[in-house]
Amino acid sequence: MKIDFAPSRRSTLGVEWELAVVDRATGELAPHAPAVLAELASLNDGQDRLTAELLTNTVEVVTGVHRTVPGAVDDLRRTIDAVRPRVEALGADLVCAGTHPFSTWQDQEVTPDKERYATLIDRTRWWGRQMMIWGVHVHVGIDSRDKVLPILNGMLRYVPHFQALTASSPFWGGEETGYASNRALLFQQLPTAGLPPQFDAWGGYESMVDDMVRTGVVDDHTELRWDVRPSPRWGTLETRVFDGISTFEEVAAVTALVQCLVDEMSAALDAGEVPPSMQPWFVRENKWRAARYGMDAIVILDAAGEERLVTEDLRDVVRRLEPTAERLGCLDELHGLTRIVDHGASYQRQLSVAAQHGGDLRPVVASLVRELREGLDARQ
Repeated sequence: MKIDFAPSRRSTLGVEWELAVVDRATGELAPHAPAVLAELASLNDGQDRLTAELLTNTVEVVTGVHRTVPGAVDDLRRTIDAVRPRVEALGADLVCAGTHPFSTWQDQEVTPDKERYATLIDRTRWWGRQMMIWGVHVHVGIDSRDKVLPILNGMLRYVPHFQALTASSPFWGGEETGYASNRALLFQQLPTAGLPPQFDAWGGYESMVDDMVRTGVVDDHTELRWDVRPSPRWGTLETRVFDGISTFEEVAAVTALVQCLVDEMSAALDAGEVPPSMQPWFVRENKWRAARYGMDAIVILDAAGEERLVTEDLRDVVRRLEPTAERLGCLDELHGLTRIVDHGASYQRQLSVAAQHGGDLRPVVASLVRELREGLDARQ
C-alpha cells in the first residue's frame, strides 16, 4: 500500500488540546460539548479549530500552522477565550488533566452521529468505553519523507521525559492509583494505541499498514493511535504521548521541547547523522517507569542501558537545546520545563491538593479549573 507523505516546511507547528467540561457546582464531568460546538460552529471557518471527541464532555481545540511556539499558544488562547463564555453560560468550566479525579466512565455519553466513534466502541467494548481520558498532540513539520522514521525512532528515547512532564492522572473513579499517569496504562489497552513499531524505511511502514487494512484491523493509517506517529496528510510527525496538560505555560514548554528535538534530529540527518535510537524493550520499560513514578522515574537513556533520574536528564536536555530554541524563537518556553521540574508536574499538584483537603477530590477539580484560567500561579 502506497502512502504519500506531503512534506511540510521544516519545524512548523500545530497543536491539539483536549479539554474537559465540568459542572461548576459539583465538579463532575458535564455533557455540554455538543451544545458548545453547535453554537461556535463559525470558529471552524474552513478549518477545524474546535472539534468533537469521543465523549460529549470534551472539546478539542486545534491550532492552525505556525512557525513559532508563542504563535501556536496564542492561537490556542484565542479559541479558548471564545469557548469559555459559552461553557460558563451553561454553569460549567473547562479543565484539562489526563483523567478526571472522580467522575466515572459509566456515566459518560459517547458523541452521537460519529461513525468512527461508534465503530471504535463496537470493536473495543468495555475498554473502549473506559477511554475517559484527555491528551495533547503536537505536530512538527518534516521537510522530507525519508526523515520521518529516523526522527520517530529517535523521539522514542524521550517518551519518559514527555510522560513525566505531563503526567496528570493519579486518580481514577475517586481512587488514588499509585501511578503518575494512569491514562498511559489505560490508553494502551486499545489494540491500535500505545508505542509504535520501529521501522528502518518508509516501505516497512507502508507494508505494516497494508497488513492492518487487509485484515480489517483499521480502515486506514489514521486509525493507528500511536504515542508518536507519522501524519502523512499534514507532512508532520505527531507526538501524542502526553497526558492532558493543565496550563498554557506547560503546553508551551512541552511544545517547545518537541519542536526543538525534531529540529535537532532533522539537522543531524541533513549532516548525514542518524539520530540515536533505543531497543523497543527499553522504550516500553521507560514508558512504564514514567507512568508509574513520574518525576521520580529513573529512566534508561540509551541503547547501552545507562540510567538516570529523569529530572536530572531533563535539565541537561534543556541546556543542550538552548541554541536550537533561540533560533526557533522558543527559548523562554523551553525554560518553562525547568519550572515544571522545580515546582512539580500536574499529578504532584493534584496529590498535594487532595492531601491538604483530607482526600476530598472536589478541590482538585477546582484547582484544575483555576490553573487553566490563571496559570501555574493559581497554585497559591
